[in-house]
Amino acid sequence: MVVTIDGPAGSGKSTAARKLAARLQIAYLDTGAMYRAIALAALVRGVDLSDENAVTGLARGLRLELDCGPTFTRVKVDGVDVSEAIRTMAVSRATSEVAQHQAVRALLVAEQRKIGRRLGSFVSEGRDQGSVVFPEADAKFVLEAGAVKRAERRYQEHVADGEEISLEAVLENVLARDAIDSKQWEPLLIRGEAIVLDTTHLSIAEVIDRMVAELDRIRS
Repeated sequence: MVVTIDGPAGSGKSTAARKLAARLQIAYLDTGAMYRAIALAALVRGVDLSDENAVTGLARGLRLELDCGPTFTRVKVDGVDVSEAIRTMAVSRATSEVAQHQAVRALLVAEQRKIGRRLGSFVSEGRDQGSVVFPEADAKFVLEAGAVKRAERRYQEHVADGEEISLEAVLENVLARDAIDSKQWEPLLIRGEAIVLDTTHLSIAEVIDRMVAELDRIRS
């Protein structure tokens, strides 16, 4: 079974994908981690994020490895585990710029499909998974949530990781990413083909229960 979960930053798609994959006992593919890994490498190596040729050249030269378990996606760049390093606010800001480059996206779409063929059954999350990367997925979900709620979730994640940051700064980042993402990702979310869930007032357990119910309906 192939399940895709798309949505904006902080909508809960990563947590939902991990927990749904665990419930189904299939792999979890975090495609956002791939963009984050390239962004981190660009920051470390001083590559101009606005230079598409430079960023694409960097991406082509990286050895990007993903270990997709049912509750995690571990990421290595050139043999170094960067699974934690890619979660900082600085990388979040850089990731939006990296994802704007069509050549980078084309490169990663091809890689994501390759990983998908290897995994067979998986839950994949991102922003174009159900519409572009895996259009033949068995089930497609789109998660939404209000900006303030999404910022609160991201803030809690950063605090849990020991990063010192204010909620206001996180909200500013979420709104900035929304402005950028609306131009490049929104047309890719084909809502007529997806099950849309507003997670603003839902617990993660409620989200998973609704997803499982939809999957049971689809498979029946």
